[in-house]
Amino acid sequence: MSKTKQYSPEVKERAVRLVQEARKDYPSLWAAVESIAPKIGCAGATLHEWVKRHEIDNGLRDGMTTAERERIKALEREVKELRQANEILRLASAFFAQAELDRLKKQ
Repeated sequence: MSKTKQYSPEVKERAVRLVQEARKDYPSLWAAVESIAPKIGCAGATLHEWVKRHEIDNGLRDGMTTAERERIKALEREVKELRQANEILRLASAFFAQAELDRLKKQ
């Protein structure tokens, strides 16, 4: 299994800035990315994703921002926890209702 390399936010920001500065010297975004990626020590596709994410977060490109993604993840976690709590409460309610019926039958 290959281990993915983690890059600090500072390295990512610097790489994106380098691509943006070099962009005017190349015919395409991908050409600029391909020239900068080896200098940073990452794959071209990785750097391209960082550039796209930066553009989305800054409103230069359509898509879901990082903040929106994090908010959705948090809401999905909350929904999951609430569903689990509801299931526990439903089972507890059924258990105590049955216990009450059993108690009434014994009288």
